[in-house]
Amino acid sequence: MTLLTTWPESGPETQVRRTSDPAEIAEALKPLGVRYEQWPIREDVPFDADSTTVFAAYGPEIDKLNAEEGFTTVDVLGLHPSDDPEYPAKAKAAREKFLQEHTHDDDDEVRFFVSGSGIFYLHVDGEVHAVLCEKGDLLGVPRGTTHWFDMGTKPSFTAIRFFHEEDGWIGTFTGAAISSRFPDYDTIAAGYGADKGAV
Repeated sequence: MTLLTTWPESGPETQVRRTSDPAEIAEALKPLGVRYEQWPIREDVPFDADSTTVFAAYGPEIDKLNAEEGFTTVDVLGLHPSDDPEYPAKAKAAREKFLQEHTHDDDDEVRFFVSGSGIFYLHVDGEVHAVLCEKGDLLGVPRGTTHWFDMGTKPSFTAIRFFHEEDGWIGTFTGAAISSRFPDYDTIAAGYGADKGAV
C-alpha cells in the first residue's frame, strides 16, 4: 500500500497526516515541489526483471518523462533477497548508503518502482514526510531537498532511476541524526501508526 505519513520534525509522537489515497498524496507533495504519480503496472514483468526487460516494458513512459525533463541517464537498480551468500552484506551496505539525511546539489532524485517498495523521507519546512512507494509509483524529489531513503533490512525492489547528470547519484550529507528519530521502513511496512488518526 502506497502511504504518506507526515510528522513535525521534532519527532513522530504527533501525526500530522496519514493517507494512502494517491490523489491526496500528490496534492500534499505538490507544494514541496515533489512529483508523485502512478504509471500503469505491467503485470507480465518479473519482480526481478533485468534492465532490458524493464526498458522494453516501460519504454513509452520513460520516453515521455525524458521528453518532459531532459534526463541524460536512465538506469535500472534492483536488489532482492536471494541465496547468494553475499546478499546480507550487499543489502546492509546498500541500505546504509542512503539512510542518513542528505541532499543532491546538482540533480533531482527521480525513481519509478517496477517492483517492491522503499520509503523516501522528505525533511521540508519543519516537517518530515515519509512516502512509502510501491510498484507503479513514481517519485521526483527536487534537487536541494533534504531527505533520506530506507529500503529496509531485507531490501526487495527494482527501480528505474533518472538523472540529469551523467555522474549519477551524488549525495551531500548533512551530518544530522534525524533519520534515527523516525520509524524506519520495517516499522512502517509492518503497520506502524495504523491506529493513529491524523491530527
